[in-house]
Amino acid sequence: MALVADSLVGVVAAVIDLWYADVVDRIIADVISVTDAEIDTADLVYAFSGVVEAVAYLAAIVAFLVWLFRVRANAEILAPHGHRRSRPWLILGWIVPIVSLWFPKQIVDDIWDASARSWSSRKGLLHAWWAAWLVGAWVSNVAARLLFNAEEADALATAARFDVVSIALMLVAAVFAILVVLRITGEQEARRMEAAPVLHPGASRWA
Repeated sequence: MALVADSLVGVVAAVIDLWYADVVDRIIADVISVTDAEIDTADLVYAFSGVVEAVAYLAAIVAFLVWLFRVRANAEILAPHGHRRSRPWLILGWIVPIVSLWFPKQIVDDIWDASARSWSSRKGLLHAWWAAWLVGAWVSNVAARLLFNAEEADALATAARFDVVSIALMLVAAVFAILVVLRITGEQEARRMEAAPVLHPGASRWA
């Protein structure tokens, strides 16, 4: 739900980006054609949308990490020795430079393997999600730098339009992330239901 909410906020933010870029273009073409009130409104809405977008993104990150810790705990029950990274890397893996390019993917790969009911379960969805995430995160970083360094009106309009590209790419990554969440959660729930009749009550504490 957090990923869906973040995606919806991203769509609204993209629309505002395009509208703001259009206002800036009109200012460049003929500054008299745009009133001071319209300029103030555009600046306020654009800044506010950025704040809302950041809050929604942080909420999605927190929700994803909570889910990741829970499915990792379940996966350790299913395969105690099948994990290449210790639990602290569930967070550190995303923020430590260089290793952040592959540690999170390895962690989710291991959870996927432990949760899958078939060892032949294909990982195309995981590969697509991680590729989309890496590309989207890189483009988002570029968009943020463009906006931060924009001093002229035309540079500001370019930054706003480039932000639409980054939002589109992150939407693709969010869709794949939602599918990964549903797939792993579904596999673990199926494993839990299969094991429930033969396990002693309390023998397994699923997160």
